[in-house]
Amino acid sequence: MPEMTSELRSDCGSCFGLCCVALTLTKSSDFAIDKPAGKPCPNLGEEFRCGIHARLRGEGFSGCTVYDCFGAGQKVSQVTFAGVNWRDEPGSSELMFALLPVMKQLHELLWYVEAGLALDVARPVHGELRRLRDETEELTRGSAEELVALDAEGHRQKVNGALVRVSELVRGEWAAAVPRKKNGKKRKTDLRGADLMGARRAGADLRGVNLRGAYVIAADLSGADLRGADVIGADFRDADVRGADLSAALFLTQTQVNAARGDGRTLLPAGLERPSHWGRE
Repeated sequence: MPEMTSELRSDCGSCFGLCCVALTLTKSSDFAIDKPAGKPCPNLGEEFRCGIHARLRGEGFSGCTVYDCFGAGQKVSQVTFAGVNWRDEPGSSELMFALLPVMKQLHELLWYVEAGLALDVARPVHGELRRLRDETEELTRGSAEELVALDAEGHRQKVNGALVRVSELVRGEWAAAVPRKKNGKKRKTDLRGADLMGARRAGADLRGVNLRGAYVIAADLSGADLRGADVIGADFRDADVRGADLSAALFLTQTQVNAARGDGRTLLPAGLERPSHWGRE
């Protein structure tokens, strides 16, 4: 996995607290309150800083510690709106808030494309990935009106075609090193979209497995080996990855890491940070 560039890493100090305003919060185990989109969170201070940042999980806002915008917040704040914030220019707020999820999708795609470009085994796809990276980056620099009108899902599908080819190359290389059968049973390598909620897969050899869009919510993956596994879109909420090897998990994001439960033994790819709450819960 690549080192996350500064443009794809969340920088709250350069953002106008957009995620604290633009997004809807629903009272649940993730958020202590209901908040409609467009209304500032009551914990958002005058300088666009969270007043309870160090206590978010204890105050019932664990969902805030999971969220990652891939740097979309500062791009909207400092590039699209050239440093003019929604408090000083209230007329810009509706457009600014509507733009955040669009920019987030584009920055997330850039993260996946960069991940593919960092892999030698995906070299046959590098030319297409570079073209898609340039095209996506150009889209992020459009006007607010152009971006809000963008068919972001259509662009995602176009990029996804190349990402699928990267996945096939990577998983094929890892799967070749793993026995096809275990205890006389053929090894399952395609768990795309599988319901693995609460599954007990401690110590499992998941190298080269397709886990795209899989639900691994609260699954026991402690000590599991997920090198070469495609985890794009997989839901890792409360998944136990203590001692797991995620060092070469394909398309793993900071959001997925933040949502899981790991420890000091969990191996992560370069460019992803070990959450501060790991080992304290």
